[in-house]
Amino acid sequence: MAKKATAHDAELVLKLYDLRREAEMRKARSWFGAEFWPQSADDFLKVANAFASPENAWLRQVGSYWDMVASLVLHGALNQELFLEPGCSGEMFFIFAKIHPFLKEFREKMNNPDAFANIEKVATGSKTARKRLERISKNVEIRRKEMAKPAKKG
Repeated sequence: MAKKATAHDAELVLKLYDLRREAEMRKARSWFGAEFWPQSADDFLKVANAFASPENAWLRQVGSYWDMVASLVLHGALNQELFLEPGCSGEMFFIFAKIHPFLKEFREKMNNPDAFANIEKVATGSKTARKRLERISKNVEIRRKEMAKPAKKG
């Protein structure tokens, strides 16, 4: 039986939420959520290799934030069932769904097999998480296709 969430788990979730509200993190999350729609591993790599760009910093900031949070779950510092609630981890699943189709190639080309590894372990580590990732991935793919279409001339 899974460990029941504690008041400590709730405090940690609220602290993690508070960290997401920091000004630069808000910019990073906004960019990753609304503007970053890679169509291929090369689109992903373009940002990852643009070291001086704000987009590169934002990619690293959002990715490392969620990877850190996932590591807390994997090591038992944060209750997994609580974390898997949509209000706690919805954004992590969304950003992972955006990069998941390109992750294997990205890791190979960056020579970094650990990129987004903790996120992947949490997002694929249980039946609940896999079902959620599948559902969110379908929605992301629909949106990705819409974003790839050229704008209609009016």
